[in-house]
Amino acid sequence: MAVNSKLKTKNSELYVWEAVKALFSGFATVFVHLFRRPITEQYPEYKRPLPVRARGRIILTIDPDGGERCVSCYLCSAVCPVNCISMEGAEKPDGRRYAAWFRINFARCILCGLCEEACPTSAIQLTTDYEFCKTDILSFVYEKKDLLVDHQGKDKDYNFYRYAGVTTNYGDKGEHIGEHKPVDVKSNMP
Repeated sequence: MAVNSKLKTKNSELYVWEAVKALFSGFATVFVHLFRRPITEQYPEYKRPLPVRARGRIILTIDPDGGERCVSCYLCSAVCPVNCISMEGAEKPDGRRYAAWFRINFARCILCGLCEEACPTSAIQLTTDYEFCKTDILSFVYEKKDLLVDHQGKDKDYNFYRYAGVTTNYGDKGEHIGEHKPVDVKSNMP
């Protein structure tokens, strides 16, 4: 029994010694940081510059000629993992497709960027704007007029209809940039 009580006493002294060591280690850390210059960012006044690829608020851009880039192909709404994008497509008399209405529910959006990657026209793009807190959840539903901006976003010179291969006021099939004349399949027959 005497050996067992000596072991308990030795263990308790060891625990006390470790506790005192940990306490002074904590005090030493605080003492070191007392004399350092604080690294506080004054957030509302100073906003840290974000990287270009940061994902924030979604916008709809226009092409260099001033028309809407969105052709309502529904790829962004199909690829969205939370189904926060909805739209309805329409067609202008010149054959150009556009979104009659476009809606994003930012209360559900996880800012993953899949919609931006899926968009063939670079119409939908994510910006570095991340400050859009609101108290009313219904105000997070953004319509097309809220999302449409008057610039080209990241792709300044891209115009989908100049590359698309469809007949529009930019040209007939085979007259677009980097496109060959369509092949008449009947001419290939023996």
